[in-house]
Order: sequence, then structure tokens, then C-alpha cells
Amino acid sequence: MILRLAIGSLLARALTVGMTILAIALSVALFLGVEKVRTGAKASFADTISGTDLIVGARSGSVQLLLYSVFRIGNATNNLTWESYQDIAVRAEVDWIVPISLGDSHRQFRVMGTTTAFFDRYKYRSGQLLAVRGGAIMDDLFDAVVGADVAATLGYSVGDPIVVAHGLASFTEHEDQPFRISGILEKTGTPVDRTVIVSLEAIEAIHVDWQSGAQIPGQSTSPDVIRQMDLQPQAITAALIGVKSRLQVFGLQRAINEYPQEPLLAILPGVALQELWQIVGIAETALIGVSAMVVVTALIGMMATIFSSLNERRREMAIFRAMGARPRVILGLLVLEAILMAALGAVLGLALLYVGLFVGQPLIDSAFGLWLPIEPLTLREAWVLLGVVAAGAIVSMVPAWRAYRMSLADGMMVRI
Repeated sequence: MILRLAIGSLLARALTVGMTILAIALSVALFLGVEKVRTGAKASFADTISGTDLIVGARSGSVQLLLYSVFRIGNATNNLTWESYQDIAVRAEVDWIVPISLGDSHRQFRVMGTTTAFFDRYKYRSGQLLAVRGGAIMDDLFDAVVGADVAATLGYSVGDPIVVAHGLASFTEHEDQPFRISGILEKTGTPVDRTVIVSLEAIEAIHVDWQSGAQIPGQSTSPDVIRQMDLQPQAITAALIGVKSRLQVFGLQRAINEYPQEPLLAILPGVALQELWQIVGIAETALIGVSAMVVVTALIGMMATIFSSLNERRREMAIFRAMGARPRVILGLLVLEAILMAALGAVLGLALLYVGLFVGQPLIDSAFGLWLPIEPLTLREAWVLLGVVAAGAIVSMVPAWRAYRMSLADGMMVRI
């Protein structure tokens, strides 16, 4: 009986109630959307590098090593000598190893020297390999492969020439040894998108005429002569390692950390990523806080709507009282109406969320490399929806109590 009355009352005020439900729906969709983006960003963050068991570099901090070797942020405190790299490479536990050399740049994008094995071993998003959108992996000494963001920002195509600058934010360029873009990578949503990749030998080649960070005055070796040189590097920045058995990871890590020839550090990418996420996790808390405030604002708006309708509904309440309804029935009616509005808003918000995910998922993935999976509600999200309904019932108690007192006073009035 009371449910039918509540539904009829809501339908009688369809426009006002509809706007209130829409406000709750939009706030719920925003809150759950932020939750999806948060979890998607965290998963994408953790999937920046996948399938690599250890990262090795000069001894520093684990987060610092992760930042400059994977995210291209900051610089190494020191390099890893080529002899040490070779010693590690021949250890029985090592299945594969990929060297990385950093230090130069191209128009604010980092340049990374490595081997072609990088394209076979670097994985992201739970095991995906890098894919070439156009062209091919570098084959010539002065070939370069650029990430999707590099190509999009600078308008590059396969075959375009590029000149690498010495160091970061440097005005000195290696103009005498220009590169040619041999390939452009598909967007990955990882720092690879913002990287220019060349061979280790190419890094050595462009520094043939350089000494102590500066070009030797008057010296310029032709590319043909450089091609005949021994371009084995003396040092690299870091190395990615895959082990033959996961049981050997910690033993190899300990051996590298105790390497007697030079101070080295081996880190587990997953552990270092968790440490880094804890540092940047304050943004996650801020997002949740802002979206929660939007939901609270919508619920307060619902309470204000109920309050504003009380005087208009005084006649309705008097009729209910005249028909024998007790004041607690009036209170229960308003609370039930609020629960129905909150529940309808939550369901509509959930529908808006999944429609938005279905439409926006490929667009967000292609634009930002952020994968938002379309999955059933998690337990946490289900509790959020129930919490919205419960909060709707709670905030409605204030106007419902006022209606209870009004109906009680009206029932005690003497009518002539």
C-alpha cells in the first residue's frame, strides 16, 4: 500500500523527481567512472613493464632506477660498465638480457640505445609485445624507431630525417650524424610512446668525435668511416633481465647487489612499481574525495527538493491524515520516496557508466593508452551503490521528521 502511494506521489511530481534522479545518476556515474579510471590507471601503471624479472643499474634507490630506466624520468647516478654487463649476461640463471643506454634527447623526447632484442623482450599490459605501425625495426646503423607520441607530436613519417641532441635540454646537436626514421610504433600507453629508439652502436657512433661531454674542436668523422669502427659500448645505463626460473630471481638479485667489481643494484619491477604508486597515490585519494563530494552534493540536493515540496504537499498530507494515516506513515512515505529516487539514480548511473565505457573504451585506449575493462561490478562498487541508497534514506530523515511533526500538528487542529 505505502509503496503504491510512494510511486504515485513520485509520478505526480515527475519533472522535479526526474531531475533529482538524473542528478544522482550523474554523480554515481562520475564516482564509479573515477573508480574505473583509478583501477585502470593503476593496472596500466603496473603493466608498464611486464615479463621482466629484474632491472639492473648503478647502485642508487629502487624507485630512482625504475624511473629513469622504465619511465625515462631523471638520470642515472652512474653507469653500468660493459664488462659487468657481460659478466651478468653469462650467468647460468639469466635467460635473456637487454641493455639500455640513455642520456641524449630529441626535441625534449628521450633517446634510448638498445638492441633489437628489446622489441622481442619488452612487454606491457600483461604480456603484449611492441608492434610497428609503419616501417620496420632499425636495420642500418643510423636507423631510428620512434614512439607513437613522438611521431604524432612532431608530425614524423617513415623515412624522415632526425637529429639527436647531446644530453637533455641541450642546444648542441649531432648534426654530422643524422638518423632516418625506419619505423613508428603503435601506441602503448607506456613511456615507449615518448621515446626515440636507436641501436647501442649508434649511440657510440654519434659520440666518436666527442670527449668529456663536448665535441672535439675541428674533428668530424664521416659516417662511412664510423661504420668501419668497433662501436662496442664502454658502459650502459641499465639492463632488463629475464631469468630461466622464477625461483632463481632472489638469488640472482642478491648476487648482483653484492657484485664485487662495482656497486650495482638489481630491483624487481613489480615491487618498485608498488613503492612508486604509494608515492603518487595521493592523486588517487584526491580523485575519490572529489567524486564522493559530488555524490554528497546530489543527495543534499535531493533533501532540499523534499524540503521545498513539503509546504506544497501539506494538503496531500492532510488528506492522508483524514483518511486515517498515522504520522509515522507520513514519515515512512517520504523516506521510501527518497530510497526509490536514490535507487533509481544509482541504477541509471550504473547504466550511464557502462554506456560510457562501451563508447569511450577504444577512444581512451587509442588517445591515452589507458585500458578501462568492461567488467561486472566489483564488491567495492556494489557497496558504493548500496551506500548511495542508504545515504538517500538517511538524508531524507530530516525533511521526513519535519513532515511527521507537521502532519501531527495538522491532525490535532480543530476544524470548524
